[in-house]
Amino acid sequence: MNSGINFDAYEDIPVETIGQNVPPPVNTFLEIDLGKAVNQNIRRCKYVKPPPVQRHAMAIAHAGRDLMACAQTVSGKTAAFCFPIISGIMRVQFPRPPRSRVAFPLALILSLTRELSCQIHDEAKKFAYQTGVRVVVAYGPINQRVLSNLLFAWKIVQQMDMPPPGVRQTMLFRATFPREIQRLALDFLSNYIFLAVGRVGSSTDLIIQQVEYVQETDKRSHLMDLLHAQKANGAHGKLLPLFLLRRKRADSLEHWLCMNGFPATAIHGDRTQQEREYALRSFKSGNTPILVATDVAARGLDIPHVAHHVNFDIPNDIDDYVHRIGRTGQAGKSSLATTFFNENTFSVARALADSMQEANQKVPTTF
Repeated sequence: MNSGINFDAYEDIPVETIGQNVPPPVNTFLEIDLGKAVNQNIRRCKYVKPPPVQRHAMAIAHAGRDLMACAQTVSGKTAAFCFPIISGIMRVQFPRPPRSRVAFPLALILSLTRELSCQIHDEAKKFAYQTGVRVVVAYGPINQRVLSNLLFAWKIVQQMDMPPPGVRQTMLFRATFPREIQRLALDFLSNYIFLAVGRVGSSTDLIIQQVEYVQETDKRSHLMDLLHAQKANGAHGKLLPLFLLRRKRADSLEHWLCMNGFPATAIHGDRTQQEREYALRSFKSGNTPILVATDVAARGLDIPHVAHHVNFDIPNDIDDYVHRIGRTGQAGKSSLATTFFNENTFSVARALADSMQEANQKVPTTF
């Protein structure tokens, strides 16, 4: 997509589609009528050819089908649903509520965190530039009067001559899809297509997964050794996310790193939105090159130029592990994910070993 991205790394990724009458994938953006304005924005973004998730998802979405797409970490999922949504709104003339100045949504994108919502919003705005499609982001807390106006406008729309039930299109995109979520999706997806790009629920083999046995009491000193080694190798100042389980521990580790000469910042659920946005800006700019984060706060974030991350605490769920290491190895680039492991985390050892084997990684003998 942008310069420096390894397109060839995508070509050998296995793709599986399950469903009735699956539309064939496209090989170029021009094979689907996305509209002149969207195609111009694709060129502005320097997107040359669609990666696998976009080739298949855009064709399925353009055909009006419901979709459940599972793609390895950051692989182009945002563009895969934004392009067909924006072009679809441009093609169809939707009725407006009579004598109403209140706007109403034509498409709704739901995400897990505020940071991810803002990230998708920024990308969608680029894709919708000069298309006439307005993109807005909403997250709590929200003014009650504004919410009431939106609900009132939506009720008016529902009472108008709208398409019959079942015409609504629903698309789900995720790096992992546990079986319980797949079963739940049956309740609100109609004749959907399941798309798997890469191994379902696993990470990409572009990420070198390194597991190190570290006693709980030795984690900080081991981390300090790692940081000093990076400094000696000329990697000092490179962006490094650190993942933990508990919010209070994140604050403590952030303070300890700063006191030891390694500028760090933290994001977690107890921080205000303003604090979280400031922390991410500071991290991405390199002012504080170490980001201490909890799982939920960092879920789905697209952080460029991250070549290494550390699981200071190993997650309790293998899906969280897959999402974590997705912060590295993005856009076809190889990277390193280091995980601290000890006897307190043996409960996830089997699942972690399976995940590493699926990604052609060396499994430690301590497992």
